[in-house]
Amino acid sequence: MGKEGAGAAEPNQLDGAEGPLRAGRARRQPGRGCDCGRDPPGAARHRQRAIDQLAGRHSDLPALRDLVSQRLDLRVPAAAHPGPRWLGHSGSAFSQPKSEVLFQRVHTPARDLDRRHRRHLHRQRVQGAGSEPRDVALLHAREPNLIGHMHGVRSPRVQRAGALPAVGTLVNQPAYSALVADFGRERVIEAIRAQVEAERRAEPAGDEERLNRVETRLRAEAAPRLRRVINASGVILHTNLGRAPLSRAALDALAVAASYSNLELDLATGKRGERAALLSAPLISLFGAESALVVNNNAAAVLLALTALCKGREVVVSRGQQVEIGGSFRMPDVMRLSGARMVEVGTTNRTRAADYEEALTARTAALLRVHTSNYTVSGFTETVSLREMEEIARRHDLMLIDDLGSGATEPIAGEPTVADSVAHCDVVTFSGDKLLGGPQAGIVLGRANAINKMARHPLARAVRIDKLTLAALEATIKQRLAGRGDDIPVQRMLRTPVADVRRRAAMWSVKLQERGVDVRLIDGKSAVGGGSVPGHGLPTVLLALAGPASRISTALRNGEPPVIARIEDGACCIDP
Repeated sequence: MGKEGAGAAEPNQLDGAEGPLRAGRARRQPGRGCDCGRDPPGAARHRQRAIDQLAGRHSDLPALRDLVSQRLDLRVPAAAHPGPRWLGHSGSAFSQPKSEVLFQRVHTPARDLDRRHRRHLHRQRVQGAGSEPRDVALLHAREPNLIGHMHGVRSPRVQRAGALPAVGTLVNQPAYSALVADFGRERVIEAIRAQVEAERRAEPAGDEERLNRVETRLRAEAAPRLRRVINASGVILHTNLGRAPLSRAALDALAVAASYSNLELDLATGKRGERAALLSAPLISLFGAESALVVNNNAAAVLLALTALCKGREVVVSRGQQVEIGGSFRMPDVMRLSGARMVEVGTTNRTRAADYEEALTARTAALLRVHTSNYTVSGFTETVSLREMEEIARRHDLMLIDDLGSGATEPIAGEPTVADSVAHCDVVTFSGDKLLGGPQAGIVLGRANAINKMARHPLARAVRIDKLTLAALEATIKQRLAGRGDDIPVQRMLRTPVADVRRRAAMWSVKLQERGVDVRLIDGKSAVGGGSVPGHGLPTVLLALAGPASRISTALRNGEPPVIARIEDGACCIDP
């Protein structure tokens, strides 16, 4: 191998028997003035034999003739010195001009071709090239070079990034200046910077498309996260959707509270007043309690009652009432946080009055009844009534606390009412945004001495309600006092006859079919929800939309306004 003009080298120049081609001292070195235009007699035969012997020595190699794109003509240059020299040795490589003869268009230097001290040629697998191993410098003819040295080229992404406009240039353009007036300069700059960075990683956008993307980003960020949705799920008190919707009177009261008001000012005397006093009178009138207090939610009301009345002492509660409310909050955790010690009695399904009696000690402060408003236990069960618990508490001079939860103002599906609980207990707590139909609040009713002690506790200030909640709750309570319960959305939905629901569903189906929507009416059940009246379904009529249920439900949820439907029997259903 070598430059043209060098004399042809015979593969086997050793005396004696023919053997495999191997590197070593040259026995006969071609002269400088040899005739290189033609091969000596028998050179082609000897050359082919040497190649065949090399292939037999390394049988796992592909044939050498398959690894080059042209006919192989082995040549070596004339020796620089007439004396014997090494053709190659372990670890050596031919000079660069010789590799160009063997590997045209693949400028990779040959590596240690003789490998005198190695058993096999070095192999390297090329990812994606199949299971056939290859030498790092050998390729089949007419195949792309996947392992050779690559020439560095300038990345087109770098070229594009250099052409992107500067953020300062864009923000001063008239179109972006209009966005600055609406969203502020800092937010517009942040949106432009994010868009330019996105184009740098992907494809550049045109001027108009870039402006549209920046504006879309700004409007999405400025849009309120809390959005109005249409509840078509059939769950009236849907916790994820904010539970009870407010009445018109409650909404009007919010507008009054949003401005200056006499929240903690006695207008008659001009002295400081108590915000709790604004709700005490209407609550006492509605439920017949001695005193009333309102905090921000029912869990806070239970925590305040246990902390103010039972801290450091024991509270007896049935094991079957160890409930977990939303957000993985459990009654034992609330009890532990209050500083009271919980004493469990009875079993999960059966608790008797004697179980309470046997658990009482000198350290007992109260009996606690927790209404299981978000689940039911049926079958072989036994519970102790509030009347029996009241008798035990009075006999041992203990307090009786009732966590009522849902707060039913009138009988519904066996749900205990607030009035019944107030008649037997020292302290009753329940939520304002469930069956009462008002805003989120924790309402506390009961004996005056217990309520006053809770109101003076430092924790009461930490959990007090704000003026907006107070205004909406006051309006809701006064609607019930005036006998206008049907003006409260929750009350109206609970009382709606199924015949009215059917007429509404039929009207909706006609409107949908006029717009090309395939729909059918089916009977179903709605739920009260919100941890109220578990297991009690409300009869309803559903509109089942034809088509893939999951895709239709997602499309409705992503609409404007979002519609929250439900999937039942493989169909996307809307509950009117």
